[in-house]
Amino acid sequence: MTASTANAQRFREFKMPDVGEGLTEAEILKWYVQPGDTVTDGQVVCEVETAKAAVELPIPYDGVVHELNFGEGVTVDVGTVIISVDTDPGAGPATPPAPEQAPQEAAKDEEEAEPQGRQAVLVGYGAAPSSTKRRARKPQPGVPAQPEPVSAALQAELNGRTAPAAPPAPVAPVAPVANGAAAAAVGRPLAKPPVRKLAKDLGIDLATIAPTGPGGIITREDVHAAAAPAAVPAPAEVPGPAPVVEAVAPAGTGVVDAAARERRVPVKGVRKATAQAMVASAFTAPHVTEFITVDVTRTMKLVQELKQDPDMAGLRVNPLLLVAKAFLVAIRRHPEVNASWDEARQEIVYKDYVNLGIAAATPRGLIVPNIKDAGVKTLPELAEELGDLVATAREGKTSPAAMTGGTVTITNVGVFGVDTGTPILNPGESAILAFGAVKLQPWVHKGKVKARQVTTLALSFDHRLIDGELGSKLLADIAAVLERPKRLITWG
Repeated sequence: MTASTANAQRFREFKMPDVGEGLTEAEILKWYVQPGDTVTDGQVVCEVETAKAAVELPIPYDGVVHELNFGEGVTVDVGTVIISVDTDPGAGPATPPAPEQAPQEAAKDEEEAEPQGRQAVLVGYGAAPSSTKRRARKPQPGVPAQPEPVSAALQAELNGRTAPAAPPAPVAPVAPVANGAAAAAVGRPLAKPPVRKLAKDLGIDLATIAPTGPGGIITREDVHAAAAPAAVPAPAEVPGPAPVVEAVAPAGTGVVDAAARERRVPVKGVRKATAQAMVASAFTAPHVTEFITVDVTRTMKLVQELKQDPDMAGLRVNPLLLVAKAFLVAIRRHPEVNASWDEARQEIVYKDYVNLGIAAATPRGLIVPNIKDAGVKTLPELAEELGDLVATAREGKTSPAAMTGGTVTITNVGVFGVDTGTPILNPGESAILAFGAVKLQPWVHKGKVKARQVTTLALSFDHRLIDGELGSKLLADIAAVLERPKRLITWG
């Protein structure tokens, strides 16, 4: 067994996994370990946020953490090494294998490889070592050793351009930069792919960083140091009262500095995925939205009765529960609404199961986990599933699997005091129901105007799957159940 093979087996590298379905990247939210910490197989070492949820990642090795390749807040491509573990720390010092390049960096290296006969340059690493060795020059007594001169062609390849036809005109000397940074400064700064990725995520220009690594290579510590805010020196004390300086805005602007009152936040994670999904849905599926206002006084009374029912003890009972049940009953009466559109095969896929999505607002953005096979669950089972779904979403622990496979969705805009809206379909789903606020309103009841509990429902549906008649029947049945909830028994 060679030394390199032994090192590779000793230092195990853990790559960013695809924790969802086809995800390409994830942001490291928090590290639970640091270099030098002992870890065991199955121990959670970090929390990452994908486009769907926050997920904790366990390490599959026993050993000691050797290196964390990325800091918190950095977005990492799936398949990139994020942590290395020394699985045999008692064996003494050893040289860990060089970290693998991210897939896109490796592809870039292949594209930039030179033809045969020329020395290829690895992007970010400088020139690859040549197979031809030169005899080292003997140092002369009293004369300090000088580094080997860099040829114009090699320097040009480091800089990413061809060698100049003629030497450039002499320029004034510049102050030397530590660790060979001056040589890198005139061309492309030397840095490994993970370091380049880190600098890109932090918005740091590598050309502005003074390298401290061997041979003028920029390290992660250099990037973090450049990203840290510079210390602001305390103002010198001035005797007497401080002068008052008034900022004068240009005529007609009315503001001093608009940019100083703005905040910019990168679009990533759940918010990025939501934005992409909503744009795709809005411009792919032809939306139709219909509205209906309904007297839900009887439903609200039933909610209060169910809260006292021993069979519902310990369960969360609220109006949303009965709206969900009414939606499921209406779908059972009109099963053809529970479908999806297969654009590639030009087919409509009718589904004999209902995965009911519930839109949940979280600090990371809007997510839509769904209750699997909601259509066959009893009311207590539905209440339990709904309570667990909401609690898990608020804790930020919803798994990616819980947010896939939805068929229809409910969004409860009423909790914000909103009467109704025109909800956008989740991609791949056929319908979404908006449940508005329940308010006391004057209503004609049994020939007299009385104060009744009233709400407005809005149903958006994919007009490729559901025509106006079918959509109207579905919405009317939901309203009918909520107006007279005994239909949960007669229709269910």
